[in-house]
Amino acid sequence: MRRDTFLKSMAALAAVAALPLPAFAATGVKMMIPANPGGGWDTTGRALGKALQESGAASTVTYDNKGGAAGALGLAQFVNGSKGDGNALMVMGAVMLGGLITGKPPVSLSQATPIARLSSEYNVFVLPANSPFKTMKDVIEQLKKDPGSVKWGGGSRGSTEHIAAAMIAREVGVDPSKINYVAFRGGGEATAAILGGNVTVGGSGYSEFAEYISAGKMKALAVTSDTRLKGVDVPTLKEQGVNVVIGNWRGVYGAPGITAEQRKALTEMILKAVKSKSWMEASEKNNWTPALLTGPAFDKFVDDDFASLRATMVKSGMI
Repeated sequence: MRRDTFLKSMAALAAVAALPLPAFAATGVKMMIPANPGGGWDTTGRALGKALQESGAASTVTYDNKGGAAGALGLAQFVNGSKGDGNALMVMGAVMLGGLITGKPPVSLSQATPIARLSSEYNVFVLPANSPFKTMKDVIEQLKKDPGSVKWGGGSRGSTEHIAAAMIAREVGVDPSKINYVAFRGGGEATAAILGGNVTVGGSGYSEFAEYISAGKMKALAVTSDTRLKGVDVPTLKEQGVNVVIGNWRGVYGAPGITAEQRKALTEMILKAVKSKSWMEASEKNNWTPALLTGPAFDKFVDDDFASLRATMVKSGMI
């Protein structure tokens, strides 16, 4: 190779090396899942992690499950341990807002950085297969006779299924403060309790119970949507004369103290991931309704939903 050609080649290589790396290159994402394995946040976090890698938005994704207190324990660990980390993400959603309203957390969600709302899902109420009850009407009749005798099992205190149970009680003329709600740290624990007949009626996102409903191990009573879910042969509460509708959205936050540029990069990563084949497949499989929202619109949504949930919980006698 002639000397001048060699020098030009080296200069060109040096110029390429000096270019800034794309936002998606070789990023190792740390995903905080503030719940035990087996529940909705866990499923969402791992589906998002797979989508981040498949889309090329992240090279690796590591997961940290920290369950308890409707996500408040995981939130505290995330807020205290991830300051300024532009590669850290935390799964969260309506359940966390409800838990923060009912509990006394050591940290605030406002300390972390809003990134995106991903999806929405409605709850389903189910009976164990060997339950003496057959319908939601049976459950409600027992609830009216003796509120404490009906054990409602579900996620943490303040979860959407907890709020829905209180709303059902209020709607049918029962004091919501008298409902017997048994909170579990994660979807896996709640599922085991329902299958074991340790609770009267269980509630969760439809995707978490779908396989057990299909296998006949749980009997679906009602969904909390306004109209029936696509492809799901389960009546709504409204159809059964109980005017209760409540959804459960999920999203992701970034670490406290990240820069505007870091927030933008994380947002772009999420936008890239949700277009991937694996994310679309996970959404269809789990009956998630796409509900993407980012930037100031997501910030406002969280503030508004926090206020709306608090008002609903006050009205339902939960706080």
